[in-house]
Order: sequence, then C-alpha cells, then structure tokens
Amino acid sequence: MFRRATEILESRREEVISWLIHESGSTRLKATLEWASTRAMMLWATSAPYLAEGQVLPTDIPAKEGRVSRKPIGVVGVISPWNWPLHLTNRSLAPSLAVGNAVVVKPASDTPVTGGLLLAKIFEEAGLPPGVLNVIVGSGSEIGDAFVGHSVPRVISFTGSTPVGRRIAELAAKAPILKRVELELGGNGPFVVLDDADVDQAVEAAIFGKFLHQGQICICINRIIVDEKLYETFLERFVDRAKALKVGNPEEPDTMIGPIINEQQLKGLRQRIDEARASGARQLAGGEAQGLVLPPHVFADVTNDMPLARNEIFGPVAPIIRARGEDDALELANGSEHGLSGSVFTRDLERGERFARRLQIGMVHINDQPVIDLPNSPFGGEKNSGIGRFNGAWVIEAFTTDQWLTVQHAPRHPPLDARSVKGAWA
Repeated sequence: MFRRATEILESRREEVISWLIHESGSTRLKATLEWASTRAMMLWATSAPYLAEGQVLPTDIPAKEGRVSRKPIGVVGVISPWNWPLHLTNRSLAPSLAVGNAVVVKPASDTPVTGGLLLAKIFEEAGLPPGVLNVIVGSGSEIGDAFVGHSVPRVISFTGSTPVGRRIAELAAKAPILKRVELELGGNGPFVVLDDADVDQAVEAAIFGKFLHQGQICICINRIIVDEKLYETFLERFVDRAKALKVGNPEEPDTMIGPIINEQQLKGLRQRIDEARASGARQLAGGEAQGLVLPPHVFADVTNDMPLARNEIFGPVAPIIRARGEDDALELANGSEHGLSGSVFTRDLERGERFARRLQIGMVHINDQPVIDLPNSPFGGEKNSGIGRFNGAWVIEAFTTDQWLTVQHAPRHPPLDARSVKGAWA
C-alpha cells in the first residue's frame, strides 16, 4: 500500500508542489524539498513493520518463559502545523498506519489540503480501507480541546508552538483515560561559528538554514553566534549574500524568500523588528514588506538577552551575536529555554564533536546547516522543545505499546512460607 502511495505521490508531483506553493506560501525550492521528504518517509514506511520487533526474555523462575510483543497503540491523533504541512503530517501518519493503527488528522487551519486532505486522497487511491484514516478540518481554538481530550486517541502527536504543546500535554493528562503525547515544539536554534571555521562555508550554510521558507521552520537557524575573531568578516559576507537573495514570486525556481503565511504572522515579525531596533541592535539589511513578502533582515550587535535572541522568530530575520571564545559561544548557545536543533562550524572535527556534545539540544550538525530531517534518524528536542522523538525505531516505539506475556511450561508452586523463598518471586 505504501509503495502504491509513493507511486501516486510521484505521478502527481507537480500537482502536490503547486498545492504547497499556493496554500502554504512555499517557494518552489521549499515545496520540492518537502515533496522529496514526504516521498522518503513513504518509502521508509514500507519497512516500518519489520522494526516492530518483540523479544523473548529469560526469567529466574524455573520453566517460565517471558515474551514481549509490540502491539499497535490503537488510534493516533495527529495535529500538524502549517509550515511543512505535507511532511510533518506524514511523518506521524505513515509510521502509525504501517504498524497497524488507525489515525485521525487535524491539520492546521491555514493548510487543510496539504496538511491532511491531500494525503487522505493519496492513501485512499492506494487502497487504504475506509475508516482507517480520518481528517477533521476546523479551527484549533474551536475543536482542539475536544480532539485532545477525547477518549479514543491513545497518542496525540503534535508539532507546533511550545505554549500549545503545554496545553495539549495538560489536556492529555486530564483525559478520561491517560494518553501519551509526542511533542515537537518551538526552537531557538544556535548556529555557532568557532574561530577556526571556514567562513565562506559557514555563510553559505547560514543563508540556507536561516532563510529557507522565509525562516518559518522550527529547526531553522534562530541565532547566529560568531567568534569575535571572525565576526566582522562573517557579518560582511553574510549581509552581502542576504541582500542578493531573490525575493518575491514563489513559483519561480530561484526565489528564496516568498510570502509569510498570513497577516497575523507578518504583524508579529514587524513587532520583533521594532523591538530589535529599540533594544539597540544594528540593522544591516531590511526593507518594507510587499504584501506578505518580507525581505531578509539582518541585525548585528545582538545580545542573548534581547527579545530577538530570546524568542523563536519564525521569519526572515537574522540576529548575529558576538562570542568571546569557545566557552562563551557554548554558554550563549545553551542560554535558551529551547533545545531543538543547531550547528557548529570548525575545521577541527574532533573539536566540533566535543562542542556538539556539550550543547543542550536534541540534534546537532557539524559543518552543516540544521534544516535536516531523515526518516531513519531521531528527530526531537530537549528542554521546552518537546517530548519524544520522530523517525526510525523511535517513532515505532512512539506509536506502539509493549505487552509482557509469560508462559509457565511446568507446574509452579509459589512459596507460602517466608522460609521457602529462594529468590525473586521464586
């Protein structure tokens, strides 16, 4: 069934990409990357059932065998966001179906088609039986609480903001039957450039990792932290590259920055920009929005206590922070309530790994930008960036439950007298 779904996705590639462009404001570049990510997860899901392995466990009790079976959880509720709607829905949907669950999807209000209905149509055409996948379209403020609190879903998989994630965790705990939550929440990704880094390589990576999809990605760069020895050089080259980015029509293949998702999001970004100016940050690039298209903004002399550095930006605004050595860079990078994804650049790979392992974040990339999501690798964060991991064996665990079963192969006579106890439970 997943192979058929993949074939349908491939045959309707341009239609899917067009929907992503027109519904979610994706540039053609980003929409193509999202289509490819969704296809990769579809293909990976064909092998997912083989990862739902059981175990045979030894016991200390004579003639007793222990068996552990991995069972479907039942019904999975998926609440997906608007920024990567197709992929971020499918990364919960496909594995859930693959291990035998039914799924109910509640897509974001801005992206009901690419976040739910389109995938439902693909799986329907691929032969998924009726009723196994259901999509509920509506405002989260109106139906979200009922969706999470309902007794049927045994797991709620949510990708979105930290405040909403907290609310979902609270409702899941208060539901008539306790349910598990898988939460991928906000980020404040540090992009660290150490004093021995290749500046040109770092700049190229930072441009992509900051401005892809207008910066509306949870794992994109939020703070650029550069050692003082390279700060001015990096700043000059980064600003030049940012100003040269093509801005505007998302249909064109070389457009890097297209529209912000909606007016409310754009209003919030304007407030962030005004706060940055008021707090003393030095603006080196910017411009007025044309409709919903906001050109890249770059701010220098940002400090970690400024609102621009403390909060997830979710837009094409780049704060660049000066670090006074490696220890200071580490302290700055870890100085956030979030811990989702980040990067470190250095010519010394062993140094990079030592630095990465001291970062309080779930995913670290040495000498690469952080917008990476592979179907076999754990995806998730620390601190206020979420609970649990997606992809690979980790997502199989998220959407299944373990049952321990024992078999007594010969009659057993439990002790009825303390003096006859020979060991644990024997």
